[in-house]
Amino acid sequence: MAARTRKSFTKLGFVEEDTDLRLLSSHFFPSKVGGKPSWLCLNNIPTTESLQCSKCNGPTLLLLQVYAPVEIDHRDDTFHRTVFIFVCPNVPCCSNGYNGNFKVVRSQLPVKNDFYSQDPPDENIRDDEDMDKYPHAGKFQSLCCVCGARGTKKCSLCKKTYYCCKSHQVADWKAGHKRLCSEIGSDGTKTGAGIRQPSAHLLFKEFELVTEDEEVNEDSSSNSRSDKERLAEYQQLMRSEQLKGLEGKYTEEDLETTAVHETEDDQQFLKFKKRTESEPDQVLRYCRGGEPLWVSAFHKPSAEEIPHCSCGAERVFEFQIMPQLLNFLGLDRLGDSLDWGTLCIYTCKESCPIGNNYVEEFLWKQDFHNGR
Repeated sequence: MAARTRKSFTKLGFVEEDTDLRLLSSHFFPSKVGGKPSWLCLNNIPTTESLQCSKCNGPTLLLLQVYAPVEIDHRDDTFHRTVFIFVCPNVPCCSNGYNGNFKVVRSQLPVKNDFYSQDPPDENIRDDEDMDKYPHAGKFQSLCCVCGARGTKKCSLCKKTYYCCKSHQVADWKAGHKRLCSEIGSDGTKTGAGIRQPSAHLLFKEFELVTEDEEVNEDSSSNSRSDKERLAEYQQLMRSEQLKGLEGKYTEEDLETTAVHETEDDQQFLKFKKRTESEPDQVLRYCRGGEPLWVSAFHKPSAEEIPHCSCGAERVFEFQIMPQLLNFLGLDRLGDSLDWGTLCIYTCKESCPIGNNYVEEFLWKQDFHNGR
């Protein structure tokens, strides 16, 4: 008998590897991974200071952005809406349970706004020169040619190429600006002015992010026995490895308490694995106002640990970034690297009006327990 499925309220996000990257520019309102930000509001771009890592004070890079309009009664300012997630690329800043190396900002606009036509964008792109005819943030202020953030510093020689910080200027000089600097024309067309100029190769690889409805297998009764068997087998393996040699060092009560905690965490991890095994390549789960799919029974946020928006409204869960994204970015490896179990994004419940600005939102990082 075929398994019964139903559509859930969750949308799954997947990396699309075969996309014309020019279609990920701002006026197409993309959801995407990596590359430079395709800013929604094209002025008042966040400064590097507002996006810097809380641990090393260095610049962060775009991890992904999600185009997520919201319908709110008697309001049209959320017709266009994008949430951006940035992360510090420095591995030492990534530590267990710490979220200060991430930054999240929200932007939103009404259908009639200062930047975009109300007509759908034309996807029939002929060449790169066509792209500069469309609205992009580089027409409104100087942008860092490396990361796409606001560029407040410029090359002292050509005076046409902008950077957000000294470290990106040094990296770009080494990556080729030293050779190109004298070739840049008075209009700055070699670097800095265009929307997709070569960078210092510091960015995460760029992909389109596509979504589809999640289908949940409802025929779980026939699998209940196998689930129990899998859990028992997994627990036995974990105890045999982790508790080996502990006899005489801990009391029987200590070992029983440890076993209870492990059982709770194992059950949560197997729940996570079972829910995702039908679509193992999912990199994002979107369910605004819903609940995250946790990878561990530990280090879940309490209501008090989710700060209210700057407007005073509470924040609600909107989407989570899955560990599979690390694999697509080439970061899923042994040893020191960026890592997470899941990244949960909480945004203003009211999606408060912010005009032509960006407002900070909140990220909760949950890691795999026991070093999974």
